[in-house]
Amino acid sequence: MITKFNYQRHPYHLVSPSPWPLNTSISLFTLTLTGVLTMHGFSKAGYILIIAFLNLIFSMSLWFKDIASEGTFLGNHTYAVQRGINLGVGLFIVSEALFFLAIFWAYFHSSLSPNIELGTMWPPMGISAINPFELPLLNTIILLSSGVTITYAHHSLIQGNRRGALYGIIFTILLALIFTVFQIVEYNVSSFTISDGVYGSTFYFGTGFHGLVHVMIGTAFLGVGLFRLLSYHFTDHHHLGLESGILYWHFVDVVWLILYVAFYYWGY
Repeated sequence: MITKFNYQRHPYHLVSPSPWPLNTSISLFTLTLTGVLTMHGFSKAGYILIIAFLNLIFSMSLWFKDIASEGTFLGNHTYAVQRGINLGVGLFIVSEALFFLAIFWAYFHSSLSPNIELGTMWPPMGISAINPFELPLLNTIILLSSGVTITYAHHSLIQGNRRGALYGIIFTILLALIFTVFQIVEYNVSSFTISDGVYGSTFYFGTGFHGLVHVMIGTAFLGVGLFRLLSYHFTDHHHLGLESGILYWHFVDVVWLILYVAFYYWGY
């Protein structure tokens, strides 16, 4: 009697059907739509906004759980799969860089040649820019310090120093939270708002998108990595999830340096 076995003859992971990508997409669409409606004062839109946000957290949490199981317990993240994921993360970061290119383009388009409506000066007439050598400089030091601590955590993990890796990630998350709090304080004490012409629009769009999307999501990214490290999911040669978060965090640092020089120092 001859039995036929279906062996997998390639190192790639064929992903099983999952409801989480679709559910996450629907949640993001609902979150965006209800967010706009809430800002325009539509009745009851805020309730749907909260539901969409909770559903997004629920979907992403279970999606992360499935991916962690595939990479840690099922052994699906082979070397070839890791290379593909690294390429995907790299392309995602490139897309984020191009997004910020558009923001910087809008900023320099108005600032390099301010028209008569701006008073032919930059910052525009009536705008009191934030002093770059006060809270923004402190925030820059904090964010760059977080880049040092996360690099220390990465090298500690590679060298098998679990304690150093844990301390490095914990300090990085704490510095990220401090940065976020200081950014909120800066917005509260600022003398201009997002509705104050092109200066306010580009300033808050650039720094706000960096703070809301990159710092907060990057902090959550590293928080997941910390949880997985505490759960012994990572080894010195197999820690793709944490490595992706670290790469993303370094991108956050680089973008902030450009933001600081262009928006705060040069535009002061």
